[in-house]
Amino acid sequence: MKLVPLLMVLPLLGACDVHSKGDSGDDNVSINGDANGNISFNLPFAKGTVKLPGDAMRSGDFDIDGVKMIPDGHITSFNVNSVGRGSVVRIAFDAPRAPDQVRSYFLDQFKQKGVEASASGDSVSGRSKDGSDFVIHVQAAGSGSQGTIDVHSKD
Repeated sequence: MKLVPLLMVLPLLGACDVHSKGDSGDDNVSINGDANGNISFNLPFAKGTVKLPGDAMRSGDFDIDGVKMIPDGHITSFNVNSVGRGSVVRIAFDAPRAPDQVRSYFLDQFKQKGVEASASGDSVSGRSKDGSDFVIHVQAAGSGSQGTIDVHSKD
C-alpha cells in the first residue's frame, strides 16, 4: 500500500475545509508533519500520531489552482491549523535553485493559470480562485533555497 496519497490528503484537508463547525466555534484542528514522516493530528473526534516512511514527505505534492511545487523542490514539513471558521496551511520546502528563480517560477505559473499574484521582496503573494490568500516566502539556503507557503482560508 502506498502511503504517499495519505500524505497528500492531510494538507489538502486543511486547504479544502478542515475546520470545526461546532456550536462553540472554538474547536481546534491541527495536523503537523515533519521531514522524518512523523504526522500528528488533533481533531475534534480523534488525536494521535502516524509514522510514514521518511521519504514520504519529500515526495509529497501540493497544488494551488494547478500550480505545483517547483521541479526538484521538496516538501520538508507541513502544518494545518484551524480555529472556528478560519484555517492556515503552512508548507515548508527546499529547492535546488536560487531564490529569485523560485519566486519567478511561482509567479509565472500563477499568471499562466490566471491566478492573481505579485512579487515583493522575498515573497510571492496572491489570492487563489476560491478566495484564499497565500504567501510564498523564499530565501537562500546553501546552494539553493528554502521557503514556506502559507494559505489562509477564512470560511
